[in-house]
Amino acid sequence: MSIGSYEIYRLVIYPYFGRCDGLARRLLQPKGPCAMRFVTKTIHAWLDYPVALALIALPFLLGLGVSNPLALTISPVVGVAAFLLTVFTNHHLGLVRVLPYRLHLAIDLAVGVLFLILPSALGFTGLDAAFYWLNGAAVVAVIGLSKPETEMVSA
Repeated sequence: MSIGSYEIYRLVIYPYFGRCDGLARRLLQPKGPCAMRFVTKTIHAWLDYPVALALIALPFLLGLGVSNPLALTISPVVGVAAFLLTVFTNHHLGLVRVLPYRLHLAIDLAVGVLFLILPSALGFTGLDAAFYWLNGAAVVAVIGLSKPETEMVSA
């Protein structure tokens, strides 16, 4: 049984973010009662490198690619891109601080949503699908709980 994009939105994203004005606006510019944020820029930076390395290594360690060879390929490619994004992001663990943190969050959100859609779009099943759904949900949740820079300055 394959779950479609609408079902993913209805079951995973809407319960957490649907009560606010809109998903992208909610995640990148929170206000009011929907603004419970505790993942600071510092915490996010500390999460980035291990997550990037996990995205590179885990598909091989878990033996992904049974339902579709792309399940083994996509995550390591995204992991390398995530590592480079972290290196170039303007936060305390960035080595070449040229990309704004807000852009980093937007890219993370796009990757999270992509990971939620990929299993349905490419026909991943079993562990392949679970890996992408869990990682996608985790990324969207972290972005949803991240404090915007304006709140971090005053906090």
